[in-house]
Amino acid sequence: MIQIYRHLAPWLLTISEAIMVLGAVSISLRLHAGDSARSFDRIESLFERLARRRSLAVWFVGTLALGIRALLIPVLGIPLPDWNDEYSHLLAANTFASGHLTNPTHPMWVHFESFQIIQHPSYMSMYAPGQGLVMAAGIAIGGHPWIGVWFITALLCALLCWMLQAWFPPTWALFGGILSVLRLATFSYWMNSYWCPALAAAGGALVLGAIPRLRKRPRIRDASLLALGLVTMANSRPYEGLLFSVAVSIGLIFWLKGRRLPPLRLLLRRALLPATCILIVAAAGTGSYYSRVTGSPLRMTYAVDRQTYAVVPYFLFFSKRAVPEYHHAVMRDYYAGWEVSQFDEARTLTGFVRRTADKVLQLWRFYIGPAFSLPLIAFPWIIGDRRMRLPLVAGIIFCLGCLVETWTFPHYVAPAIGLVYLVLIQCMRHLRLWRRKGTETRAFLVRSVPLVCVAMLVLRISGILVHAPLEPAWPLGNKDRVRIMDRLNAIPGAHLVIVCYGPDHNVVRDWIFNAPDIDAARIVWARDMGMEKNLELLRYFRNRHSWLMSGDESPPQLEPYPAN
Repeated sequence: MIQIYRHLAPWLLTISEAIMVLGAVSISLRLHAGDSARSFDRIESLFERLARRRSLAVWFVGTLALGIRALLIPVLGIPLPDWNDEYSHLLAANTFASGHLTNPTHPMWVHFESFQIIQHPSYMSMYAPGQGLVMAAGIAIGGHPWIGVWFITALLCALLCWMLQAWFPPTWALFGGILSVLRLATFSYWMNSYWCPALAAAGGALVLGAIPRLRKRPRIRDASLLALGLVTMANSRPYEGLLFSVAVSIGLIFWLKGRRLPPLRLLLRRALLPATCILIVAAAGTGSYYSRVTGSPLRMTYAVDRQTYAVVPYFLFFSKRAVPEYHHAVMRDYYAGWEVSQFDEARTLTGFVRRTADKVLQLWRFYIGPAFSLPLIAFPWIIGDRRMRLPLVAGIIFCLGCLVETWTFPHYVAPAIGLVYLVLIQCMRHLRLWRRKGTETRAFLVRSVPLVCVAMLVLRISGILVHAPLEPAWPLGNKDRVRIMDRLNAIPGAHLVIVCYGPDHNVVRDWIFNAPDIDAARIVWARDMGMEKNLELLRYFRNRHSWLMSGDESPPQLEPYPAN
């Protein structure tokens, strides 16, 4: 039984959601005309009145996302960082919040090497600056980087509502916006981590929302929003943003075929010219940033990191490069060990098929799940729908582009989330037209989607309150690191913590992440390089309390560094 539970544990929430969906389908098949409660009609009447006020509806969705997650703070708390990527984004956030674009290389940098961080030609996150800027805004506004994540995720939900208004009647747009709140702005790791995927997703929503508006009536505002969406994706998920832009451009060819377009002169003056100006200014700004960080406006921080440490490329059709010289075994185990094994497996036929199936399953669980799978029974009916040419063609091209990536996680494909909601809402519209025993079946099937989402929200909150193991404990993050920092902060003075690992260390999670200004930090984390090399670090930080810690113990134990 214990073994069965261990295998089912990661799927408990998905199984519970599937059971609720099956229950909703069973109920809908037994409904007859007149069975629906009048309360549904009253709620829908209020819903329609709100939806007709388009600007208010967009504000309502954004405020709802902010409010629900704020109410969940006593239950979920504020998330803690855990993964290497999160600490890298936080380095960028703290750097920008301090008023700098990057940080000088530390004289003892070899002791501070870490994952997803570059040390040369400057000390900075390897990622594009978008996520760091959002969290830096959170630090400036509320003193905490998660404030930025909270706001941008709520903004994404509002933008999805705004985007859907350009494609569907206002009631369906508001409906889609509320579904995005229930799916993304409560328990989703997009809201409860420091990856900040909502930024790239917001960029994609801006593009998809601006295109239909520009076709109907070219306006400088919509052209500017489209350009802003492109800039946002380029500075958050560059490859996926470019792939999404190309996919949408190709989809536009099929979508616009046979449609009447505004006069070319009007398009040039009110759309192309303002969008081009914004893109030029943004390109100059991004180039200036990379020039400061990497020494070249055309060299991304991502490329610096991969050229310094990586053996395998992020695309399966490229070849491996020579193994570089590593200063730390843990870095070698990650880049020349774990990544190489993943890449080699993905290049075999069976490995490619298995990993592709894993990617599809991950994406389905995050973006769709059992609740959103219910409307997809109407998917065959939208294939020939002219309105859906752009989303379907763009979605196919985008998925093909993601297949060549060595790794694909849900937040990688964030720019395309608008395509998901376009298809989802159109499926719901077709499902609503399905006739069986009158109108009650079709109405209840559509209504059951938000009902299941709300029921899952209640179930997850209840599970946390009664300490039921339905999912990982909240808040997520490296609590051991927080406890160690609390202990050290209670001791007067500054500290140096030298961390050592055993042979079975988990290479995808690390301890060595420092503040932008390492010398001014209260706590400095360094890698154990042996007594002789550690001595130079101890001499440099001679005025600090020095500690030795095993990063693999649970809980970790601090010991004063040996005096001899």
